[in-house]
Amino acid sequence: MRGSTSFLYVVTVLIWGTSWYAMEYQFVIPFELAILYRFALATAMLVGYCLITGRSLRFSRRDHLFMAAQGFFLFGINYVLFYWAAKYLISALLAVCFSTLIVMNMVNGAILFRNPITGRAVVAAVLGISGICLIFWPEIAGSEFSSTALFGLALSMLGTFAASLGNMITVRHKAAGIPVVEGNAIGMGYGTLFVLVLVLVRGIPFSFSTDTGYLITLFYLALFASVIGFGSYLTIVQRLGADKAAYTSVLFPVVALAVSTWLEGFVWTWLAVVGLVLVLSGNLLVLMRAPRPAPSLPPGKPAYDETVA
Repeated sequence: MRGSTSFLYVVTVLIWGTSWYAMEYQFVIPFELAILYRFALATAMLVGYCLITGRSLRFSRRDHLFMAAQGFFLFGINYVLFYWAAKYLISALLAVCFSTLIVMNMVNGAILFRNPITGRAVVAAVLGISGICLIFWPEIAGSEFSSTALFGLALSMLGTFAASLGNMITVRHKAAGIPVVEGNAIGMGYGTLFVLVLVLVRGIPFSFSTDTGYLITLFYLALFASVIGFGSYLTIVQRLGADKAAYTSVLFPVVALAVSTWLEGFVWTWLAVVGLVLVLSGNLLVLMRAPRPAPSLPPGKPAYDETVA
């Protein structure tokens, strides 16, 4: 996708932050079907766009294997696990769990691509995750950790890990020269097929809602949250790396709370304000360009041009 990285960063955060509210209208049908319809519609939009604009969808079998893996991890099992976890966990804990994507991307990037983990990235991660914990602390402190809650916690952490693996495959896509739009079109198609198989295996009867709220949010989640949101986010992954792109995960809940403040009367506490400052500080720290070291000079070469002096 085109556009400056900063613009794509803001677009990703705003769209995915508001999608948290939109997803509440999707639970009028089983969540597996909600995921299936969302990504089926998004896939149709992307494939149609590729065909209209003359983008080739022909790739090698090896590339298709990686696209299928991306579809499974990022557009399939990731969402299934998180929607499942939402049955057992409050949204505050889900937000905290997903914010650990920062750490998972750093570690997976170091293991798979030998990316260095800098001190700045670690400090930014600590600030971001700590900020999310403070923002949602009243809800976290008031929740009871039963066996079902721990099960939900495990599901959400697995879902976050799956998302991280999907991010890693996106990094591989860049090295293989696979454009984001075309990769997403095919990857979402594979993810849709996975969810369809899951629905059939589990014997979930197909149903659909004609409720206005459901239809509007289905279109919003397919076009904005899936087509545009993932397009923007995965472009950031290819430009900045999966570790830096993951810092958007601590800003989504902040935007969601801003929407809740406007629509649902959420009241900000001093803990939430401090948490917001930490989240913004962490994002600012990781996105600031580190000063470039001075170019090294060959031994014996003067630091200035003597012919000019």
